[in-house]
Amino acid sequence: MKRLLSTLAIFLLVAPYSQADTKYISDELFTYMHTGPGTQYRIIGSVNAGTPVTIVATNAKEGYVQIVDNKDRKGWIESKYVTSQPSLRTRYPELEAELKQVKQELSTAQGDAQAQTKDLIESLNQRTVQLQVLEKKTSELNQQLNDDQEEIRALRARLDTQKDDLLMRYFTYGGLVAGGGLLFGLLLPHIIPRRKKQPNGWA
Repeated sequence: MKRLLSTLAIFLLVAPYSQADTKYISDELFTYMHTGPGTQYRIIGSVNAGTPVTIVATNAKEGYVQIVDNKDRKGWIESKYVTSQPSLRTRYPELEAELKQVKQELSTAQGDAQAQTKDLIESLNQRTVQLQVLEKKTSELNQQLNDDQEEIRALRARLDTQKDDLLMRYFTYGGLVAGGGLLFGLLLPHIIPRRKKQPNGWA
């Protein structure tokens, strides 16, 4: 009777879990499986870290869960060794593959960045050379413009001088002509002799 009551009490403390509820053994080296929820029960084997297991029942009072491992063995282990996350040993290959992929993407990105940087530097150098050529050409054009402006000013000054000289020549020629006419008018009576008048008025 006492054995029956004990079995009934254990049954009441055990809550069934879904068969599809997959958990993992945490990152311990291994944990023992017992025939019941406690160390006083016989050990029937061990489960290595990272092994996926299915929880079929739990005993919250004793801190144990009943599992079925990947070898279809059923037994009880301490619930603290069961986790919802795959262990590092299980996730390591995935993490290693992910790290390799990230490194490859980083290397590709660095290569692209270096290529883009090289292209930008080459483009910048070309723009610098073009700018230097344009600056030289602009300097030459400015110098040519200054020379042309100086030549224009010199030609204008020369033109103004020629105008003044021409005007002075006009005044001089006009004065000479007027003076010559006056002198000719004064000398003309002396050059042409007067005829003597006849007594009868006949020449």
